[in-house]
Amino acid sequence: HDSCALAKPDPEQLARKLFAWELRSSWEVFYGASEHYADVLGKKGLKVYQELAEKEWAKLSSLKSGDDRHSFDGNRFRITSIMEQLASQTGDVEKLVAVKMKDLSFAYSYLQIAELYKKNGRAEKALEWAEKGVKAFPKRTDSRLREFLANEYHKRKRHDDAMQIIWAEFVDAARFEEYKLLKHHAERAGGADAWRHWREKALQFIRRGRADSNRAAKDRHSLWYSNDRSELVKIFLWEKDIDAAWAEAEEGGCHESLWRELATKREADHPEDALAVYQSLVEPQVKQMNNDAYRNAAALVKKIALLFRQLGREEAWNHYLNTLRETHKRKRNFMALLERIH
Repeated sequence: HDSCALAKPDPEQLARKLFAWELRSSWEVFYGASEHYADVLGKKGLKVYQELAEKEWAKLSSLKSGDDRHSFDGNRFRITSIMEQLASQTGDVEKLVAVKMKDLSFAYSYLQIAELYKKNGRAEKALEWAEKGVKAFPKRTDSRLREFLANEYHKRKRHDDAMQIIWAEFVDAARFEEYKLLKHHAERAGGADAWRHWREKALQFIRRGRADSNRAAKDRHSLWYSNDRSELVKIFLWEKDIDAAWAEAEEGGCHESLWRELATKREADHPEDALAVYQSLVEPQVKQMNNDAYRNAAALVKKIALLFRQLGREEAWNHYLNTLRETHKRKRNFMALLERIH
């Protein structure tokens, strides 16, 4: 650019070179050339650049839902980027929308257009495009598009419509994050009363989805469940209902990190429960046979020691520690860590 500013090459020739380089070269070295070189291209150069871009752009077919296989083409990405830059320079939102309309193979494409209109103060057009996107992708659409549309409905006091959109998002995944999102929108729609209704509906839906799953393991503290209660445990922990979270974990299992969190929260009032969890977590750590895992196991053993003593079961603690030492006596690094625990 500095060389061009000094040498002042023919702007039309420069436009042809820059366009070829931006379209074909690796590493996107010339990305955004029409904007970066606008001062040296001038009106003549930019006109040639625009003509070259439009000629290349005309070769592309428009993409709709189901055509996403073609949208990953590198050449398509680059010429689309060039056209977006040229349209942005005009300040005309409709020109930029026209570019983005060439690829509607993803729900996110609709969101981009809706956001463009909203940014430019055209709320009704934003709503229209968000609704089009949800209609074009009725299942497993982009969560950001659904939330955008729900927010637009809330602004228009169309709370029932907003909740139907957010419920569809919840149904697609029925995880903790979607549960929190549902709560946010339910309270926005109708406060605590609305949330009580949607909360019960959500919990029933999650439980129904797991009702037919097999019991994953005989050991209630097993770390591996094919279809466990981790999401329900997360939900109740978030709601600070520790007893409900514990009941779900007891009934159907949960992820190791959640067992740890539950045990920590139950240490004071239910030390026997915490003790059982910590003991069940030691062996899987030791079996990994690496120093990090050994340190994790030793930290758990320290917790176990404190709980045994809290319960006044010194003899049981000594028996547990001796059994652990005998079982893993060949694991010298782990043994060294156990020696520090008394």
